[in-house]
Parts: sequence; C-alpha cells; structure tokens
Amino acid sequence: MSDTPLIQLKGVTKLYGEGATALLALKGVDLSIEAGDFVAIMGPSGSGKSTAMNTLGCLDTPTTGEYIFNGVHVEKLSRDQRALLRRSYLGFVFQGFNLLARTSAQENVELPLLYRGEPTKQRHAAARKALESVGLGGWEHHTPAELSGGQQQRVAIARAIVTEPAVLLADEPTGNLDTQRSHEIMHLLWKLNIDRGITVLMVTHEADMAAYAKRIVRFVDGVVAHDERNPHPAALSTTDAAALPETSQKEAA
Repeated sequence: MSDTPLIQLKGVTKLYGEGATALLALKGVDLSIEAGDFVAIMGPSGSGKSTAMNTLGCLDTPTTGEYIFNGVHVEKLSRDQRALLRRSYLGFVFQGFNLLARTSAQENVELPLLYRGEPTKQRHAAARKALESVGLGGWEHHTPAELSGGQQQRVAIARAIVTEPAVLLADEPTGNLDTQRSHEIMHLLWKLNIDRGITVLMVTHEADMAAYAKRIVRFVDGVVAHDERNPHPAALSTTDAAALPETSQKEAA
C-alpha cells in the first residue's frame, strides 16, 4: 500500500433539510483509506454509515469538510466531473442485484462499457472476461430469471469490475443471500482485493461478513466511533477458493 491515502475525508459533515426538521447525518468525519485496503463499514441504522458510503461513492457531497480522492478535492467538482470520476474509478454492488430482467448476463455486464462508448468487440471480450473471473464462464446468455441469487450477485459484481475500477463499493452485498452464498460472495470480494488490488469498501450489518475485511470502521451518531485492523480476516482456504467457480455453476442446476 502507498503511504499516501487513496481516499481522505477531513471534517466531513452532511446536513439534510433546514430549520426544525434539519438532520445532521455526519458530524465531522475523519477517515483515510489506503489503496488496496478492504474496509467493512458498520453501525446501527441512522449512524451515518450509508451517508458516508454515498459520499465516498460521489453520489452525494459534503455540506462542509473535504473529500480527497487520489489527490483530487471531490467536494469542489461539478456534478459532471463527479460522474466522470465515478465512471472512471468506482464500481458499485448493492443488496438488490439491479440487473435488467430481460437481458442476458453478458449484456448486463456490458452496460457500463456501453455508456462509455466502447466498441462492440471490446465490450464482448471484457464482459466475458469479467464473468469468467467471478466463476460464471459459460453462463453469458442466461437471463437473471435463469440464475440463482448467488449467481445474480456474481453478475452484478462482474458488471462492477468490468471497467477495472480502483475502488469497489459494496452496500450490503450479501443481504439477499443465504449463508453459503453469502460466504461465497465474500470470498469473491476478498479474491478481487488480494489478487487484483481493488480497494473494497463494504457496508454490512453482519459481523461474520465484516470478518472478511482487513479493517472494520464503526459509525455511531454520525461519527467514526471505532476504527481497527482485523488481524485475522476470515478468508476461505485456497482449496475452498478453487472450488468456487464449479460450485457457482451448480447453483442453478
């Protein structure tokens, strides 16, 4: 990891509304994240963790304070400039898979490249590569209805990484999955972090999912209450990892 943080929040506040109905969701958040880290963001409802994630993902802007991404002051960017930053450097995975129901897995994965104006041949090749990397080689032409929940989330992850982002933001990525599929998805995120160096920022309520992270940040009442390194991330064994693509392909059987 670099000595210079990839991401820095300095004194970030976020105020929603005005007057008596105003809500201060973030109350002076300081947070630094190095390239290549895997951070689990936790906290009770209303703690500010989702607002912080929206800020980190350039989906919202601070009311006050600084957000510095790779040396760029994001809070000073225009809406179009923030959109360009998102498109160039960030990938998103959500609890709801947000796949287009009537299009194939490959077409879903290609969408970010289509928006970027990539030529058809390059889009096809990149989407196939991304699907193979999440254990879905051979499933390119299946629609979401023909895939299990775990496979749909894998398609969503492939869509998020097809642009080769520096940062992957995952908001409750296992929230709609059973225990086995949840651990498979977490191991996949771990592999993307370790093997490809993608910085992973993940919001979760589940301690056993947060246990995969290298670092756990807990929000309480709009501030960072705890920030600690996880000395023993709960990654699966190499043997288990090798079996994941095969397991994934059996899910819909």
